[in-house]
Amino acid sequence: MKTIFVKPLTMEKKWYIIDAEGKELGHVAVAAARILRGKNKPEYVPHQNMGDYVIIINAKKAKMSGKKFEDKMYYRHSNFPGGFRATNYSDMLDRTPCFPMEHALKGMLPRGPLGRSLFTNAKVYAGADHPHMAQAPIAVEL
Repeated sequence: MKTIFVKPLTMEKKWYIIDAEGKELGHVAVAAARILRGKNKPEYVPHQNMGDYVIIINAKKAKMSGKKFEDKMYYRHSNFPGGFRATNYSDMLDRTPCFPMEHALKGMLPRGPLGRSLFTNAKVYAGADHPHMAQAPIAVEL
């Protein structure tokens, strides 16, 4: 069996838009990751960037189930002694409203150069305004 390589010139990349208002953060991230990987296309191959562009609007208004709004924590470390920091979800939304959606989306993409190039095709916005109307994005219903 031969390995399939699709030439970048023959790939047709579309733009999709997902409205996250009132929808669960994880469900939105899963739908966006599938489109970014290209799993919605018949010519999908796991080793190539086959996916389309995804715009996520109203990322700040995505909801979390249960008590995650107060209990979910994001951790980071400065690599200096005593540099461990923890921030809960509600504080992170106040500080950087797009980070929780980007963090969830990045965690669902592959690690390495392919995942980093796929993540550049995702555009996350806290509000309903975005500068990509010229691309005529296709609305995705969840």
